[in-house]
Amino acid sequence: MIDEALISAARVSKAWPFQEAMKIAKRFPDGKPGGEPVLFETGYGPSGLPHIGTFQEVLRTTLVRKAYEIVAAKGGAPAPTRLVAFSDDMDGLRKVPDNVPNQDLLQANLGKPLSRIPDPFGKYESFAHHNNAKLREFLDRFGFEYEFIAASDRYNSGGFDDALANVLRHYDAIMDIMLPTLREERRQTYSPVLPISGKSGIVLQVPVEVVDADAGMVRFQDEGETVEHCIFGGGAKLQWKVDWAMRWYALGVDYEMYGKDLTDSGTQSGRIVKALGGRRPEGLIYELFLDQNGEKISKSKGNGLTIEEWLTYGSEESLSFYLFREPKSAKQLHVGVIPRAVDEYWQFRERIPGQDLDKQLGNPAWHLLNAEGNPDGAGETLPVTYGLLLNLVSVLGAEASHEQVWSYLGNYIHDADPDRHPNLNVLVDCALAYNRDFVAPTLQKRAPAENEAAALRALDAVLADAAEDTPAEDLQTSVYEIGKQEEFGFENLRDWFRALYETLLGSSQGPRMGSFIALYGVANSRRLIAEALARA
Repeated sequence: MIDEALISAARVSKAWPFQEAMKIAKRFPDGKPGGEPVLFETGYGPSGLPHIGTFQEVLRTTLVRKAYEIVAAKGGAPAPTRLVAFSDDMDGLRKVPDNVPNQDLLQANLGKPLSRIPDPFGKYESFAHHNNAKLREFLDRFGFEYEFIAASDRYNSGGFDDALANVLRHYDAIMDIMLPTLREERRQTYSPVLPISGKSGIVLQVPVEVVDADAGMVRFQDEGETVEHCIFGGGAKLQWKVDWAMRWYALGVDYEMYGKDLTDSGTQSGRIVKALGGRRPEGLIYELFLDQNGEKISKSKGNGLTIEEWLTYGSEESLSFYLFREPKSAKQLHVGVIPRAVDEYWQFRERIPGQDLDKQLGNPAWHLLNAEGNPDGAGETLPVTYGLLLNLVSVLGAEASHEQVWSYLGNYIHDADPDRHPNLNVLVDCALAYNRDFVAPTLQKRAPAENEAAALRALDAVLADAAEDTPAEDLQTSVYEIGKQEEFGFENLRDWFRALYETLLGSSQGPRMGSFIALYGVANSRRLIAEALARA
């Protein structure tokens, strides 16, 4: 049961999932007719392997779905909803992706439906089945509640036949919508219906004449021969924008978000679904992710950050957190954003218990935990930041082990046991991988300048009198005091800390030094200083 205070607060919340949910609530002020669940949909084009852009759409849609269940709750009961993950696997393969094996096999099957092309990986019955399986594996791993629907299943089984007949009955109206949007050359060959050749198996881009709409019969030219052909039962697919509209109509989709690159498609599909007698879904148009060079991420190029790569170097929660933030703003997506995302997630999560309800509903971590059924944020906090953990691992070197890291964590955490801190234990392995692949190969500890060396000697003298269990805050105060002394000639504390990072850690940025010294150990930190002074 949902608390009435939560329902009331959610309805006026400025958080974007609740804002989106209220669009649907206004569409169905008394709930969907007949008590039917509101249908949310996400789409996937399986011409390439699933990437984070695919996953983010399911995540963000799920967050809106959960928000709607709250804002439209009746008597404390969540509003009924469904989420469909739809794969457009009847689409013809237009080009061979760069990041898959057996390129010749795919080249030989260009133009055929993705679900009727052999799997280049040799594991599934088709290329589409392989990519669909990869999508489902990951969605299942994150515990999403969804129903998977493949276009091939609906087309081949006849599940879309009634909707296809409706498309043929409104063929002229659809042409009137689409033709003005096309170049003259494209108008000569455009058809809302793409018959699948009985000779070559290719999805044909040819003009089509409707012979009998109710029977699904059309006429067209196939390799110089006039053919009458039934589009039912997998005999055709629809042109993309028409297909999208038909799907909204046939399934009764109420909400679907999509990327900015599909803005025009969404407009035309909205007009088409209206011509079919349906209604355009509510939805959010989100900005696209960019790679580290500022270029659009492409499944065929494989230039995006893969889901597996993120989870090698960061946690599942950090991925969800990064995808939650500012959906209408373009963001770069590369390994460099992972450490900050990890730490920011935990900063937001740890604030939840002390926040008023309206603040909680604006907290990204609340939405992610709510999707997991744990909105109060109860559970483990992170005793060491990921940034600090990365600094520790970088000092230990590329060959550092999981056990070695935990032995050092004992300097900082009184109950340093992986079983007691499962979230931190995951991040230890992530930090080891991140350091091995990105930090260790680039670390360069420079020699300290004369004034920096003098300050390091002063710090070493302070540490010589410090116990191993000196609190991090006391150590931080000592570091501050040294940096403030005029005799060392630092214009500001920033220069002093940069000197510490560059001479001791080999990086231009770093942690609170008091926390690092407490974690690494006083004696070990003195050895770092001695090594730096030896380079002076």
